Amino acid sequence: MQLRVPPLGESITEATISRWLKREGEAVNAGDTLVELETDKITVEVPALKGGVLTSRARAEGDVVKVGEVLGDFDDSAVTVAAPAATATPAPTAISQPPSATAVGAAAAAAELRAAPSAVRLAADFGVDLSPVTGSGRGGVISKPDVMAAMSAPKAAAQAPAPAPAPAPVAATTAISLPPVAIARATGERETREKMTTRRKRIAENLLQAQHATAHLTTFNEIDMSAITALRDRMKEKVEKEHGLKLSFMPFFAKAACLALKAFPTVNAQIDGESIIYKHYVNLGIAVSSDAGLVVPNLKDADRKGILDISRDIIAVARKARDGKLTMDDLTGGSFTVTNGGVFGSLLSTPIINYPQVAILGLHKTQDRPVAVDGQVVIRPMMYIALSYDHRIVDGQQAVLFLVRVKELMEDPATMLID
Repeated sequence: MQLRVPPLGESITEATISRWLKREGEAVNAGDTLVELETDKITVEVPALKGGVLTSRARAEGDVVKVGEVLGDFDDSAVTVAAPAATATPAPTAISQPPSATAVGAAAAAAELRAAPSAVRLAADFGVDLSPVTGSGRGGVISKPDVMAAMSAPKAAAQAPAPAPAPAPVAATTAISLPPVAIARATGERETREKMTTRRKRIAENLLQAQHATAHLTTFNEIDMSAITALRDRMKEKVEKEHGLKLSFMPFFAKAACLALKAFPTVNAQIDGESIIYKHYVNLGIAVSSDAGLVVPNLKDADRKGILDISRDIIAVARKARDGKLTMDDLTGGSFTVTNGGVFGSLLSTPIINYPQVAILGLHKTQDRPVAVDGQVVIRPMMYIALSYDHRIVDGQQAVLFLVRVKELMEDPATMLID
């Protein structure tokens, strides 16, 4: 039987083969993942529907494939294999173009262990042995943060003697090339050309579409974070003890945004041809940076939830984004987006609208600055906030007043209870 690209979700027609998990001639059980496909939104696992043998792989890692296209051939007439025994270890694959001993060790470990491509690249660049690294991703997959944690581990632990690995035959038919960037660095090349992934191409297309299809404009304001910081500091220990949540500022901003959208519904609207669709709900998108790129999962009906429920939802979608477990439902249907460049140190920026939405709220780094209060210069923790909006339906007055409302709610958080 032929293994084909499955339906990938609404409006998604192609994907990139990110990783083959089974080799040609390898026997698999029903339900085992054969190959992972990366779309512009999520990573899709293609499983074996029956037990059998993967007889051939028609496309290679990095190839762009369309829905319904043949990925390979699968023989389901073979006898279903038993679950692999604890002693069964896949043979390490041959590595082409080995630039250095450390890079070879990292790539060989990645061949034997399950590791994300970004983790393999980082390990190859810094000569990290992946064999003792414990994966925190789904199915024990080693992620980039796992490699970074291994790099920062105490030297005593790193120098602890490890049992000598048993010799294993090298597979002669399968070769894994090191990442182009790692090879280029090791061989002294000045430039590297790497094909854009499907997700990166789609992100680029969507951002250009937002700039070209909207009357893009940004307005700014600033928030004195003193009151909300004092509230968070007073409540965080109690919230963590009673609810198991580490309280951040984002849930407060999310709640403030929902209340401001209620006051200015056009900011939560959408243009459809010559009509304006007013949404009487807030599916709040939260921009999340992951190893696979930028994703914007949304919190359904965030306007109906309290700050603690919003906090739980944010933690849940962020974890799913890091683990590559976001679903199409998580990534579709958003009506307004919040993005926080402050976590990376951004002091001021102009966020791009998440089209077809008509506005996006940008948060930034909190920094102590001198400000005038009651005629006196004092030092306060201040944050710049930005609202990018589609001027076709959102007037400047509405955009400015929306930010003013967010500012008022954050500087006097007790008013969120009244609203």
